[in-house]
Amino acid sequence: MAGTLDSGPGPEPEPGSGSGRQLQVETHGLDVIGDAERKGSPRQLFWPWFGANVSILGLSYGSFALGFGISFWQALIAGLVGIIASFLLCGFIAVAGKRGSAPTMVLSRAAYGVRGNRLPSAISWVLTVGWETVLTALATLATATVLGRLGWGGGTGTKVVALILISALVVVGGVMGFDLIMRLQTVITVVTGVLTLVYIGLVADHIHWHTVSAVPGGSAEEFIGALVFLLTGFGLGWVNAAADYSRYLPRRSSTRGVIGWTTVGASAAPVVLLVFGLLLAGSSKSLNTAVAADPIGALTTILPTWFLVPFAIVAVLGLVGGAVLDIYSSGLALLSAGLRVPRYLAALFDGVLMVAGSVYIVFFANNFLGQFTGFLTTLGVPVAAWCGVMLADLLLRRRAYDDLDLFRPRGRYGDVAWVPLVLTVVATALGWGLVTNAAASWLNWQGYLLGPFGLGGKTGAWAFANLGVLAALVLCFAGYLLLARGRVRAQERRPATIGDKLPV
Repeated sequence: MAGTLDSGPGPEPEPGSGSGRQLQVETHGLDVIGDAERKGSPRQLFWPWFGANVSILGLSYGSFALGFGISFWQALIAGLVGIIASFLLCGFIAVAGKRGSAPTMVLSRAAYGVRGNRLPSAISWVLTVGWETVLTALATLATATVLGRLGWGGGTGTKVVALILISALVVVGGVMGFDLIMRLQTVITVVTGVLTLVYIGLVADHIHWHTVSAVPGGSAEEFIGALVFLLTGFGLGWVNAAADYSRYLPRRSSTRGVIGWTTVGASAAPVVLLVFGLLLAGSSKSLNTAVAADPIGALTTILPTWFLVPFAIVAVLGLVGGAVLDIYSSGLALLSAGLRVPRYLAALFDGVLMVAGSVYIVFFANNFLGQFTGFLTTLGVPVAAWCGVMLADLLLRRRAYDDLDLFRPRGRYGDVAWVPLVLTVVATALGWGLVTNAAASWLNWQGYLLGPFGLGGKTGAWAFANLGVLAALVLCFAGYLLLARGRVRAQERRPATIGDKLPV
């Protein structure tokens, strides 16, 4: 099969077990995982998803949410809905992994066509490279801040050393691949989970409920803006990689188990962290402002000195946990976009870009929050469009994916499927016209439909509601259900080369 590797690393131990064969570089690329290598159970998906989302950065989202001008209770509702609903989408797409045992951006070829899928693969690649860059930069800034408070440095030299060490850890994880990642995430889950609870206990006395409860409420438009931001910042940032880890499960694994353990594992820590972050940010205007400039480092200002080193450990490990999953998935997305190299070289290439981007954020960027928000909402629109197509395709499909035809332009899935591609492009154009990013000057061109649609223009009440993300998701989901049903049925009428009906 073009663009795949034929050799594999041998039978896998159960994911997350930490036992089994000796670690080695994963040689699987875009190829379908064979039956002999599919092991484990859905509950083991808890470890990578929890480890990737237990980051202290989740506390900072409390400040980000209140920044939309809403009250604690509004932010809490937006957070609960945004986090759980967005990771539920990840759970749905993770089902495709156990059905097809291939990476997420290979499985979406069934909807877009083998080469038509290169467009969403390229978008997915940019998003995951962006996320791994942001997380690596934040880990570097957090390390420098902690060491500075301890009087052990904190200047340019400290940042350089921290960036080198953190980048090396992320790149090694991405290059080694699935086996190391699953073991690493188990360790990260335990260590960061415990230390995060200690952090919460130490700073709990900085919460002043009378101050938090006095934060005035915001409008419906501001509430929706916060909700969409949280949707995009959490689950929608992961949907394009959701099947990359469930693909090692046996195809007869419980569908409900895959959805449930993915959703619970991914959302458990962010929900707790967001609630506590809202309480902290709502209690102190100065802390709320500081988080915008240095989301992790600002949280050290309320810590006792003796806990700074443990805090650095939990902060760095949590961010590294997310960055490792991102660099692994970004390498797979790059291969799916058409690059023909071994998976580990694709991950290494992404690591180089990650370092370059991190250097810019750490040493040159002045307004982190503005650029971060702009990055999320801009790429969140086409990713939401792809997610709508993928969810609708999963809903329509009744049979297993055909392993061979996922790699053959003349197979049942075709070369270029114009309906989903046109839907994605139109939905993206519509979505970008309904979002604004005033804090990122390079995105001033967005929001061009807010005026024509009677939503008050770029300065009106709906300007920061980020309706474009929801519009892209709904348009592509409904459009694909309506227009592609016949195409999916025609695909499934062709004689299958694998399996039969999907297990339930």
